[in-house]
Amino acid sequence: MLRKRNSYTLWALLYAFTMTSGSLAQNTSVIWVIEDTYEGQTFFDTFDFYTGSDPTNGLVTFVDEQTAFSSGLAYVTSNNQVIMHGDNTTWLPLGTNRSSVRISSQAMYNTGLFVLDLDMAPWGCGVWPAFWTVGSGTWPYNGEIDIIEGVHDNEHNQVTWHTAPGCNLTATTNFTGTIAQTNGVDNLQCNAFINDNAGCGVTEWSRASYGPYFDSQGGGVFAMKWDDNGIAVWSFYRAAVPEDIVNGLPDPSTWGEPDAELAPNSCNISQFFANHSIVFDITFCGDWAGNSYATSGCPGTCEEILTDPANFVNASWIINSLKVYKSAALSSGSSNAATAYYSQPPVWIATAAVILGWLSLI
Repeated sequence: MLRKRNSYTLWALLYAFTMTSGSLAQNTSVIWVIEDTYEGQTFFDTFDFYTGSDPTNGLVTFVDEQTAFSSGLAYVTSNNQVIMHGDNTTWLPLGTNRSSVRISSQAMYNTGLFVLDLDMAPWGCGVWPAFWTVGSGTWPYNGEIDIIEGVHDNEHNQVTWHTAPGCNLTATTNFTGTIAQTNGVDNLQCNAFINDNAGCGVTEWSRASYGPYFDSQGGGVFAMKWDDNGIAVWSFYRAAVPEDIVNGLPDPSTWGEPDAELAPNSCNISQFFANHSIVFDITFCGDWAGNSYATSGCPGTCEEILTDPANFVNASWIINSLKVYKSAALSSGSSNAATAYYSQPPVWIATAAVILGWLSLI
């Protein structure tokens, strides 16, 4: 479900956290507090189903909400896992589009920490899924951030930014991925109007970041941090998810180098990225999966494989939760106060107990 806490609750949580986490307060000037949680039976209540044509020219029909639910393309299980998948039961005549889903959040964001916990991301021959955010208004002038994206049964996720002209990837930024290329040249310009809209992309190093191996490891967590210091993405397979994420107190400063990062050195972040909605979709063939099909190792043609539903049994999102956090700055005074409190266990334990009591009444 989507939960939005009021300001009283947020600052109570912030106060409790700073009073009981002196060591963290000494190491960082920013903490991340929950803004929205999407999960469980009401996950879809604050998303809209997109039914227009696929702007990436996929061989897909995006269905409306009623059709998605009635045909089993979108639902929530009894254990609160959110499922979205492409049609994997219908045989199609050659040249017919396959049904699927694309949803967009009603809420829009300007900066934040987006943490997606999922057991499975879609993959398979001809399959092209994405988890991304996109700005309002005329694309691409408020930017697009592709957090999870891949095609076929690739093993490496690709993070990509698409913008208006003038935003560039800084090659010397410290990240673990490899800059995507076009014709052997690094794609450093995020400009969506060149290189067939390749954008500026980074391919993750881990083969557990996409496709069958990611799913076989029990999925994992993807996190995207967007602030004035840049836009960075981390991925963690299930066994490597940091405890601070598990505990709902994420601290990106402890996660090491990101897999991909767009630094502000050559891109004014606030100028090129604004008013973003969150999007999940699954399309088929199209500009990327279709054009790369001949070299993918998949059989036949993309149009031919689209006819058989058995080819799409793995074209599914299985989502545990999506949490959006916003940053809260800690002044040096609050850091010192937190350290002092932390050195007095009876005081901070009592404080935490009182605040927990308040929260139980909210």
